Amino acid sequence: MTSEQSVPFRAGTEGYASFRIPAVVATGEDTVLAFCEGRVGSGADHGDIDLVLKRSHDGGRSWAPLERVAENGADLAGNPAPVVLASGRLLLVHVRNAAGASEAGIRRGEVPAEQARRVWVQHSDDDGVTWSAAREITAEAKDPAWRWYATTPGHALQLSSGRVLVPANHSLAPVGGGDGTEGAYNGGHCLLSDDEGESWRIGYVHNNPDGLAGRPDRINANETTAAELPDGRVYFNTRNDSAAPGSRADAYSADGTGLTAPYRPQPALAGPVVQGSLLQLPAPGPLLYAGPAHPERRARMSVRTSTDSGASWRTALTLGEDPAAYCDLVLLDAGTVGLLYETGRSSAYETLAFRRIPLAALLDAAG
Repeated sequence: MTSEQSVPFRAGTEGYASFRIPAVVATGEDTVLAFCEGRVGSGADHGDIDLVLKRSHDGGRSWAPLERVAENGADLAGNPAPVVLASGRLLLVHVRNAAGASEAGIRRGEVPAEQARRVWVQHSDDDGVTWSAAREITAEAKDPAWRWYATTPGHALQLSSGRVLVPANHSLAPVGGGDGTEGAYNGGHCLLSDDEGESWRIGYVHNNPDGLAGRPDRINANETTAAELPDGRVYFNTRNDSAAPGSRADAYSADGTGLTAPYRPQPALAGPVVQGSLLQLPAPGPLLYAGPAHPERRARMSVRTSTDSGASWRTALTLGEDPAAYCDLVLLDAGTVGLLYETGRSSAYETLAFRRIPLAALLDAAG
């Protein structure tokens, strides 16, 4: 049982040097929206960056021409976090900053607040054909003490209660000196809205201000993904940038407002330090996790399954040994899962590919 592949984004085409940071949603029968960052001048994480979209009307087999969803002049609009609400409205939360504001500079506190990471939201009521004006929500969504800030990467979600939840991460000023760069001093959090994105507040917050140097046994939460479990709890899985066992960690929450216990290492999800994606299949289906599985580098994109709400994992499908990095999962229909991911032959950042994966292949592996 084979998967079908298409390539909606290819570096060096359509006016962009690079496409990165995928997020994908399904808005209706056979309609798939693939979002990412279109990086104009280079593959760097800062610079002139737009949020772009490709649309498929046949379940991800082919793609319409590129659309620009959010632009910030010659500055950055990035980290798309889309979610399709039960009402049909499509929300898109994202971040903005000045083109010259690098992550390292923001982490060191060298960038003025108005040029550093700011949080914005916009919506569409026609499957992303037209969009509302983007609205800044930084005052609601970001603690003034936080420096670096990123939504997801990947899709956001709406809980069965109607609450919208956006996984996110941030950085803090270092404790006891140091410049706070290169992954140390990270924290995880989420954003919550109970009125379809009209107002926002910060949910749980998990910090490790000592970072790698002070307490290497503690989780250094970074890019985070989430899923609502069949029992209504929220499962968070995060990129772990600390020296704690493994490159992944996880935690649970009743409703996103707090964690039932701090993040713990999840050594069953072996792989490099990188973003990953979660998707809970309709009950009694398993929880899915997608991400690179090579022990040393960003390669070997794989889908893994859990039948015990994230406590343990097994590999269900490996998509090959090629370089691979960031990704996002989506349920396409009752029999198919989609995966949008960074991959290429020589580098993980050559294309964003889309795979249609038969659900039966994953369920057989789940047992």
